[in-house]
Amino acid sequence: MNNTKSKISMDKRQSWTSLAMIWIGSMICVPCLMIGGLLASGFTLNGVVLCTVIGYGIVCLYMCFMGMEACDTGKTTVEMAGDVLGEKGAKYVISLMLGAACIGWFGIQSAVCGSSFSSMIFSFTGFQIPVWISTVIWGALMVITAAAGYKGLKMLNYIAVPALLIVIVYGIVRAFADNGGTSIVSSYAPSVPMNLVTGISLTVATFALGGVISGDYSRFAKNRGDVVKSSLIGVLPIGIFMIACGAVLTMVTGKYDISDVLVTVGVPAFGLIALILATWTTNVTNCYSGGLAIGNLLGIDESKFSLTTAIAGGVGTLLGAIGLMSHFAGFLSILTAFIPPIAGVMITSYWIIGKGKGENLNQNSGFDIIGITAFVLGALVAYYTGSIKVFLIAPINGIVISGVCYYILRKVVAPKKVVIEVE
Repeated sequence: MNNTKSKISMDKRQSWTSLAMIWIGSMICVPCLMIGGLLASGFTLNGVVLCTVIGYGIVCLYMCFMGMEACDTGKTTVEMAGDVLGEKGAKYVISLMLGAACIGWFGIQSAVCGSSFSSMIFSFTGFQIPVWISTVIWGALMVITAAAGYKGLKMLNYIAVPALLIVIVYGIVRAFADNGGTSIVSSYAPSVPMNLVTGISLTVATFALGGVISGDYSRFAKNRGDVVKSSLIGVLPIGIFMIACGAVLTMVTGKYDISDVLVTVGVPAFGLIALILATWTTNVTNCYSGGLAIGNLLGIDESKFSLTTAIAGGVGTLLGAIGLMSHFAGFLSILTAFIPPIAGVMITSYWIIGKGKGENLNQNSGFDIIGITAFVLGALVAYYTGSIKVFLIAPINGIVISGVCYYILRKVVAPKKVVIEVE
């Protein structure tokens, strides 16, 4: 650790293994399985693994730099972003990204939960509930529990995550034992091959925001080395495993919807229940975090979190009911373009201009025009190059361009910060 005075005392620091467990728990989730299924539509299993290794490698790279800065300074992500975007700029930019991501994920996972519930009821009774109705019902239930702050869901999470892992392992075993999975996977050829760059970008999107806000947790690490170990060990192995499992199940069943996949491979009702519980516990967090982000954007006091949570969940449920799942890839492309560039600006500010020392940086209230301009330029480049069918990886483009622009603007164009003060 450098000589920067940290806001977190050493007695509050955590071991790297405890931090790694946070990331492992984050990776054992339904979205990773869904991404695996999506990648299987365009790659063989080797291609899926390659995309995952490169994609999560990118995330881990900027995640480590963000986490080490947080470890040095003890600052949260928003506080660190304030050094480059201005206090209010950081507040609104981070809140906007977090709110959009949480609401989008809430809608997608509500649809997954609704689909699972409809499948389960059909298997029990033969009666088919329209998925959109199930989505609305479960979305509303998730909103209510999130707004009420139902603490029992924290305990449910300890059940849901291991249960989901057991179900996936069981599904893989059944797929290979009863469905000829070995021969199917070994001879599998996607009907419409996917561009490698697209596959990498889709993988990055699953944890793009997590990498940026990782400092909120890594600030409790004991040293920089622990940040690196917890990030690499906590993300890469389990991330590769989960996405590969999702891909294999899709290859064997020929289906993408994870609830349909589990039904096809013969996973019993327990599997669908585990899937519902996993999406429920995760989505309550999405709803709550999205509500806080909306509150920050609108200037609503946190004491009214029930209202903002209801707004976030209501919008997410509506998106899920009207078919956000069908635009899953597009949603991920937006996340890939607009989230990593903020890391590029922050890494350049702390590690290149600030030489890895927090005392070399100064936070200003208001909006830092230089930082915001660099971030926007990086995001636009990432968005528009993401669809180019050459080896231009959108998140890398965004990180590099935003970082280079910030350095040039800060060192050459405007050595002194240009800040718009706002009351």
